[in-house]
Amino acid sequence: MRKKLQSRKFWISVAAFLGSIAASIAGIVTEEKWVTITGIICGMLSAAIYAAVEAYTDGANGTKTVEHVIIKEDEEPVEEIADGV
Repeated sequence: MRKKLQSRKFWISVAAFLGSIAASIAGIVTEEKWVTITGIICGMLSAAIYAAVEAYTDGANGTKTVEHVIIKEDEEPVEEIADGV
């Protein structure tokens, strides 16, 4: 969790979300339905874009998990890699 709080992507997403909430409230107060709708859509998009970017960076890092290490006599250790985690 601490790593997320230090992430610039996270704080940009939070700022975009708060900005969209402010736009929605401003639209409600001024009775401008298009401003309200735009704020709601931007709020959803900021969360979706953040999730997509995090998934992309996790995939780009190529993190793999070692499930088993098999050691046989007279051979080098062999690692079985799990995909996707």
